[in-house]
Order: sequence, then C-alpha cells, then structure tokens
Amino acid sequence: MIRGKRLSWNVWYGVKYRFHPLFSIMLLISVLTGYFIETVTLFGIVFIHEMGHVVAAKSFGWRVKEVQLLPFGGVAVVEEPGGVPAVQDLVVALAGPLQNLWMMLVAVVLTAYGLLPAEWGAYFVKANLLIALFNLLPVLPLDGGKVMQTLVGLWLPYQKTLQVAVVASLLLSVLLIAASAFHLSTEQGGIQLNWLMIGLFLCFSNWYELRGLPYRFMRFLVHRESRLKKAWVQGAPAGPIVVHGRRKVADVVRLFMRDRYHLIYVLDDHGYISHVLPERTLLDSYFDETKRGRAVSELFV
Repeated sequence: MIRGKRLSWNVWYGVKYRFHPLFSIMLLISVLTGYFIETVTLFGIVFIHEMGHVVAAKSFGWRVKEVQLLPFGGVAVVEEPGGVPAVQDLVVALAGPLQNLWMMLVAVVLTAYGLLPAEWGAYFVKANLLIALFNLLPVLPLDGGKVMQTLVGLWLPYQKTLQVAVVASLLLSVLLIAASAFHLSTEQGGIQLNWLMIGLFLCFSNWYELRGLPYRFMRFLVHRESRLKKAWVQGAPAGPIVVHGRRKVADVVRLFMRDRYHLIYVLDDHGYISHVLPERTLLDSYFDETKRGRAVSELFV
C-alpha cells in the first residue's frame, strides 16, 4: 500500500477504488501519443481483473477496504491481512488472472467469427496475457507474490514465511530496476522507463512491507484463537512443536504455522518430555512483555 500520495478515489458497494498517479501519467501520455483508446481498454482490463479479486474476497466474507488500481493491476487491501485460511488466499489471488483468461477466450471466439476486427482482437488478447503473466510474477504485492507466500507458508512457520516472501520480492524488484536501467540499447533506444517505474513501485512497496513485518506477525498471533477455535472445539490433528526447556517463549511462538493448532512438547536435558503445553499458554506469555524473553522451563516446568 502506498502512503503519502494523493490518490483519486470513488466508493462502489462499500469499497474504495483508488487510481494511482501512474495511471494519470499514462493517460496523459496516451492522449499526446494517440494511444488513448488502447489505454482506456487497458484500464477496463485492469478493472475487471480487480473485480475478480473483490468478488472472490467478498464471497468468503472478507472486508475489502479499498482497491488501488495501477497500470499493471491493483492491490486489494483487506482489514485483517494474514487472518484467513490459506486456501482462501489462493482463490482470491488467482481470481484476478482468471478474469484475464476468460476475456482472452471471448476475444479469440469473437475474432474467429468475425465479430471483432482481427487487429483489435490480437491487441486485446495480448494485453490480457501481459497483465495476467505480469501479475503472476512471484513478487509482492502482485498475485504471484501472494501465491508464493501462501505456498511457502505450507512448509515454513508464518513468521519465517513473511520474511522469505518479502525479502525475495525485494530482491526481485531490485533486479527489475537494474535490468531496466541497464537496458539502454533497444530499437527505440533509451531506458525502459515503464519497467523502471514499475520496479521502483514494487521495491518501495516491499521495503514498506519489510518494515511492517513485526506488526503483521502480531496481528497473526492476536487472531489465532478465533481462527483455530474450531480445531480444538470439534477436534482436529495438532501440529507438534518440540523444544528444549531453555528456549525462550518468543522463539517458540515464532515457530507457529498458519492453519495449524500446535501442542508444544518441552524436553529436559536428557531428552525426555517434561511438559506438554497448548499454544494458548505460550501466547498468553508472549503477550506479556515481562515473560516474552524468558525460558519456557522458567515459567511452566
């Protein structure tokens, strides 16, 4: 999410739609260069792409606060990031590119039956393909970055997942900037300004996200009980965490994974189980700053 910039916005069905200044710049350039119709078409494709995300999110009962529209896609801002099941994150992330897929199929059919000029149909298909493929790049906050983060979270603890996804996205953003800056010799010549601007935007977004990781992890912990209550009320397999009694409470909590309820097995110096703790007990201690840095054995064994 970009802060510190004034974005024009409108409200539709309770969701704010914001237009990033990049869109205004592109629109102005398109008028000057005679590509206004193509740019408006691009905007329509991006808007339908984002509506796919919004409809999917609302179908799961998500509270979508706003959607920021950019030339290459958009960013949906939900009220509780990281507080939903992983499968819902996947569905919502892929709902956007799926809109591009059906639009491409419709354009191909209409072109084949002569209902759409061949040149315009080719442009429409190409624009959808580029937007879909770009958004599937494994870089946050693009759809591919969200898919990457969700899949990584199936194997890694949530705190480590956040770090890996953001650092990987930041590195890829820097590589995109470097590639754009050094790509000086093209048929038209000059720096690939469009890719450079996109790379800078992605780099700034991920730098901001990196600074906010502690906040996101704390939100994840605060909402765990409400999300996983069904697991211990109705019964579900628990994810065991085995630690030595000398491990600090904060270190143990960082091992918590998404969509899993944990039982913590505390071992003594001889490798025997000295205590079994539900994760709620560890969370209560973690939220108490006087206990967060203490060893598990000091508090419970």
